[in-house]
Amino acid sequence: MIEQIRNADQKRAIARNILEALHDWFEVDESREQYIRESADQIFLAAKEQDAYVGFLCLKQTGNATVELAVMGVLKEYHRCGLGRKLVQEAQRIAKDAGFSFMQVKTVRMGVYEDYDRTNLFYISCGFKELEVIEAIWGAENPCQIYIQSL
Repeated sequence: MIEQIRNADQKRAIARNILEALHDWFEVDESREQYIRESADQIFLAAKEQDAYVGFLCLKQTGNATVELAVMGVLKEYHRCGLGRKLVQEAQRIAKDAGFSFMQVKTVRMGVYEDYDRTNLFYISCGFKELEVIEAIWGAENPCQIYIQSL
């Protein structure tokens, strides 16, 4: 079940629980803490299974017509079960209903890390298209792939 969370403390608690469990993707303490902090002020969707939150997604406005999928995480044992796709679909619906025309997401470019290759393929399967790669965002060793989709 996907639900929108509105309480800031609950948002931070869910984000912390999931991001700390996904250390392979969120290993940099400063970045992880920033995602957790910022989640309190963002549109926050959570996936719940058997009375436990097992995934979440945050949206933030980046322009008049654009919202960014700022951070997303699903516990490893729930990967490939459809929860990530359900989170993205609900985020698309909410963003469109709020009047946004585009959604973007950033990840590490395909071909750099195997785990991120799967992430790239997931976003592509959700309808995102490659927009551009910007090395200056995270450095040449982690080139930032930006994907976008019309809502």
